[in-house]
Amino acid sequence: MSEEMNNDATPETADTSAETPADTTAEAPAETPAEAPATPAAPAAEAPAEEAVTTADVAEALGATATAASTATAARTIVTKPASGGWFWGTGRRKAAVARVRIKAGKGEFKINKRDLTEFFSQERDHNDINNVLKTTNTLGAVDVAVNIHGGGYTGQSGAIILGLARALRNYDPSLDGVLREHDFLTRDPRKVERKKPGQPGARKRFQFSKR
Repeated sequence: MSEEMNNDATPETADTSAETPADTTAEAPAETPAEAPATPAAPAAEAPAEEAVTTADVAEALGATATAASTATAARTIVTKPASGGWFWGTGRRKAAVARVRIKAGKGEFKINKRDLTEFFSQERDHNDINNVLKTTNTLGAVDVAVNIHGGGYTGQSGAIILGLARALRNYDPSLDGVLREHDFLTRDPRKVERKKPGQPGARKRFQFSKR
């Protein structure tokens, strides 16, 4: 009898042990899908908020940059006052020539070292180059010009007067700055005569080579 009871108990234990892995295996997959969606849900909700903050920061930075640029542009606009006698000054240089130019509203007189423009410069080319500054700015015949110049030759002196006249016109009317820059009247010509080199007759010329 005891053997039969032992034999009957054994299958029950086996059935219990057999049911345990089945239940465990069945419960495990059921829990996994339920927990999986909960983890990525939080970052998905936070992403748009971060993008909105970033966009607002960029917009604020662009606004600050535009404000700074407009302030810098306003600072560059300089309104000058005339010197004694109502004259506006401008200094020009070219090669060895230095020209100090004064202008003011008038009838169009042009004096260079107390002489007329056509008397001081004999070449029509120089007359046209100098008057071209006044024609471009529509001030020919509307301003009086007085120039004191020294140094250099005719080419250098005409170039110095052009630069000095352009600078004086910019001080006279700051709105002419764009037109003067567009035609390169405010740009100094840096070209000069190249110096002579030692051991040769000129800047580039060489003495004739003698083999013997």
